Amino acid sequence: MLSIVLLPACSGLRYIPEGQKLYTGSKVIIKTSEKIKNKAALQTELQSVVSPKPNSSILGLRPKLYFWHLGVGKKKGLGKLFADKFGEAPVLLKDVKISATEGLILNRLYNNGFFKGTVSHEVKAKDKTAQVDYTATTGKVYTIKEIHFPESDTVVNAAVRATQSGTLLKTGDAYNLNTLTAERVRIDNVLKNEGYFYFVPDYLLFQVDSTLHDKVNVYLRVKPTAPAKAVRPYWLDQIKLNTNYVLTDTTRRPPVLYKKYQYYPDEKVFKASAITRATFLYPDSLYRRRRRDQTISRLMSLNTFKFVEIRLKPSVAGDSAGRARLDADVLMTQLKKKSLRADLQLVSKSNGFTGPGLNISFRNRSALRGGEQLVVNAVASTETQTRSSNGGLGLTSYELGINAQLLVPRLVVPNLPLLDVHLPNSDFQPRTTIGAGIRAVTRANYFTQNFFNLNYGYTFKTKITNEQEIRPIDVTYVQFTPTQTFTDILNTPEKSFLRSAFQQQFILASSYRYTYNEQVLEQRRQQIYFSGQVEGSGNLAQGIVSSIGGTKDANGKYTIGGQEYSQYLKFDLELREYYRISQNPASGNRIVARLQAGVGMPYGNSDVLPYPKQYGIGGPNSVRAFAARGIGPGTYRPQTATQELNSFYDQVGDIRLEGNVEYRQDLIPYVKGAVFLDAGNIWLANADPGRQTLAADGLPDGKNGQFKVNTFLQELAVGAGAGLRIDVQFFVIRFDYAFPLRAPYGTPTKRNDDGTTSPDRPGRFNLAIGYPF
Repeated sequence: MLSIVLLPACSGLRYIPEGQKLYTGSKVIIKTSEKIKNKAALQTELQSVVSPKPNSSILGLRPKLYFWHLGVGKKKGLGKLFADKFGEAPVLLKDVKISATEGLILNRLYNNGFFKGTVSHEVKAKDKTAQVDYTATTGKVYTIKEIHFPESDTVVNAAVRATQSGTLLKTGDAYNLNTLTAERVRIDNVLKNEGYFYFVPDYLLFQVDSTLHDKVNVYLRVKPTAPAKAVRPYWLDQIKLNTNYVLTDTTRRPPVLYKKYQYYPDEKVFKASAITRATFLYPDSLYRRRRRDQTISRLMSLNTFKFVEIRLKPSVAGDSAGRARLDADVLMTQLKKKSLRADLQLVSKSNGFTGPGLNISFRNRSALRGGEQLVVNAVASTETQTRSSNGGLGLTSYELGINAQLLVPRLVVPNLPLLDVHLPNSDFQPRTTIGAGIRAVTRANYFTQNFFNLNYGYTFKTKITNEQEIRPIDVTYVQFTPTQTFTDILNTPEKSFLRSAFQQQFILASSYRYTYNEQVLEQRRQQIYFSGQVEGSGNLAQGIVSSIGGTKDANGKYTIGGQEYSQYLKFDLELREYYRISQNPASGNRIVARLQAGVGMPYGNSDVLPYPKQYGIGGPNSVRAFAARGIGPGTYRPQTATQELNSFYDQVGDIRLEGNVEYRQDLIPYVKGAVFLDAGNIWLANADPGRQTLAADGLPDGKNGQFKVNTFLQELAVGAGAGLRIDVQFFVIRFDYAFPLRAPYGTPTKRNDDGTTSPDRPGRFNLAIGYPF
């Protein structure tokens, strides 16, 4: 009964004044006799000038008009509150300025080269409503016949004429005002990099001769009213570098003179050489806006300054050559030089381990007075496997570690013939990274692993989307101390592969990683992310040992200092695509897909990959319907309670393939929803009899986790689910609930108390920080 009463009210028509009609919107119809390039874009442009916007409606209902009516004639009360909060005044036909709208549509036709276009309208009226439709008849589009740049020999005209090779205007193209506007901006950008500091796009004028038959001639001119300072190039004179600028700083200190720069205040915190290395404005050089922007970007990427500003003003000093000059003040506001941070965490992992952790981080932003950043991290944690109380392997885990990184803001290498190590055309500061660390991991009552790491590498960007990392030295020494219990496990025939994975060994690795990331281009509707890495270990050691005639140990392996070293080659690829459903750049409605592939091949001195380098799959950032390291290798699955409890070392492999697709939808401010589908698995490069894999019927399939080209697609684990994300820009809390659709061996199963298995599709809840990809 309530619905029957409210339905007519929500249509809103009863609140329309007598003799008036509710405006329900307009559409623009393009009428043309020829094919129009980018017709959809023209349609959108013409529709955008139509006003006013009609009242919002849902399935013909206009509840906002109902709420508006509740507040009519009221200055307070509940009705006024509802009207102000939810109401919307009716938009009437009399409010539509038809003639003005026709003029705007005609103007947009002219802007797109339809100089003979016409616009008409039709009012489609009903009892209480009316719609206004506009018809835009285009006629034939005018195309560009000739393009004329300035011909006189003034300095500025010559500079404008020199930009003609990069013009956006092409003969034969349709006349378009947007193209002319973009051409002015392009020329201004070029002139700004040729010293024309005071020039602006408005000083350029296009004169168009449209008296030709469906053709136009375009003449580009510099306005004669442009001021004198705008049509002459400027050179840089004095450049002052202030590394400790604050708004209240009014003191005058004598500067340090360094390579013609005036450097303030002194070199106690930053050496002048470190700052000038990131400064691309040079005394006695032509002013170039590109170099100004590059200087700001380089100085900010040192991560030692909170703000960087460059102020330019006409120089008081004269120039014997008659050139105009600018003085530049480069003002830098420092961040705190030293900082100390501590984080206390409670970690709950999907593999059943839970426990507290403490992270302490120290940072010095100019450790050697050259902008070098020293970062020291210390970690301590303990975790207990709470999902089972039978005392199995890995019941308790302890971790202690400390590592340090020195980030040097330059490439510490000799000059190379094919690469200028200063990267003079890059906006981003290259870095040399030197790192060292110690980490101890203990599985109570079973083993202790100590990791000693030393690395040296370079990171640099040539574009905002491209990053490269070269790590020629990445040395890890693994010290392994097992208990007798774990030694007995290693000595069982079915766990023979562990004897190579868990042992004292050197990992003498080198790697190269390339990343292409369009996510920084926020206006793009489609964004691509690609990361590729190749890592190799042991080749240099193998060459040295072979050249000196080294001998093998009792295991048939070469050693360095009595310790075996790993030898392998590893490739990793990751490809993501982000596609925004809406044209609005602020919209979070998008489809996201990810493909990951990895291959690690042991050879020479190694039979298997070192355990830290092997792949695992599953968990909150992977195939979310399965636990971390709860999938594979191949069709392997734990058969006993002990195997399930200790799957953290069994369910790893040498090959990984994973794909994910996710649809994300804005729900309410700061809350997003998602539905997703995940698939993936891991495999072994060589079959392992100790990890017997089973077919769907429960019988051995003979593959023992090894990758097979003709069957790997049938062995993918598949899961699906939905989730919520609380996204407040600086952090994201993610809740996902997923359930398995298919296990690598077929239908997901569970082990019963009597040892048998039965179908099982339990859901899995994942709580995580950040998006999975």
